[in-house]
Amino acid sequence: MLKVIIVVLLIAIVASLFSGAVFFFKDQGSTKRTLYALGVRITLAILLMITIIYGVMSGQLGLNAPWHNRQPTATQQANP
Repeated sequence: MLKVIIVVLLIAIVASLFSGAVFFFKDQGSTKRTLYALGVRITLAILLMITIIYGVMSGQLGLNAPWHNRQPTATQQANP
């Protein structure tokens, strides 16, 4: 469920980015819709960071990279 929330937030950030670009080119600075789109994007980014931090702290998200927790070889231990 947490990964779905992260994907939805990422899609919302991209949508806000494109809507801000449309407002920027369409309004030519006559309205504050671009500024509001920026505020929405910042809010969504903060929510995304909070969600990721919560996921890592609760253990629902973790590192699954192949190089994570790899044991050093004998030559790496001998030559620091």
